[in-house]
Amino acid sequence: MEKKEKVILGIDPGTNYMGYGVVKTGGEKPELIDMGVLDMKKGNDPYDKLKRIFDFTNELIQKHRPQEFAIEAQFFGKNVQSMLKLGRAQGISIVAAMENGLTVAEYAPLKIKQSITGNGMASKEQVAAMLRQYLHIDKADMPEHLDATDAIAVALCHHFETSRKLPGKKSFSSWSDFAKQNESRVSRGRKATKETQSNTEQNADTSKTKDVKVSATKAPKAQERARALALLRESLKK
Repeated sequence: MEKKEKVILGIDPGTNYMGYGVVKTGGEKPELIDMGVLDMKKGNDPYDKLKRIFDFTNELIQKHRPQEFAIEAQFFGKNVQSMLKLGRAQGISIVAAMENGLTVAEYAPLKIKQSITGNGMASKEQVAAMLRQYLHIDKADMPEHLDATDAIAVALCHHFETSRKLPGKKSFSSWSDFAKQNESRVSRGRKATKETQSNTEQNADTSKTKDVKVSATKAPKAQERARALALLRESLKK
């Protein structure tokens, strides 16, 4: 059955740079449509920034007509003011999406990184590198600000979560099925197990030998101490 095409808008919220990424799914692999950032670094008025975020998000929706909207959820940090500002930026983007009739999906930073790289603690650079490889983005076309690639990661994370199919993920019906599709991995695992068992046995033999040597060494010393105590008792009697 042919998959239905859909466009997903991903947003990485921020008050200095808001990243956005647009991908189209339905084909063999997701296709990158657009990416970039809204640069608000030079602005000082926080309320003006919120209006710019709302207007720009609305423009992106009108331009690309996405069917789905995904945004990075707010993380909890030590700086309360930064969290408040980020929460406002996130909220105003969500309002713009809902004003256009889109449902909203939120994903935690750790979830997004895990979905793209397999590591929830991956750096922005690692996420960008994985996206470049997966979407076949030329090096010259990579954005200056990693907020853009973070936004693409949000969109792809949403796609993977809703389709339940991670990039490169295989399905297995049983252990034998897994072994057939991963012969090299299984072979390496068996070899490592044998080496571990061999090392354990060698360590056990070495430990026994040491115990025998120690016992043999302790015996003469114990005899010497016994003779010394006997001589001491005899001298005290005299």
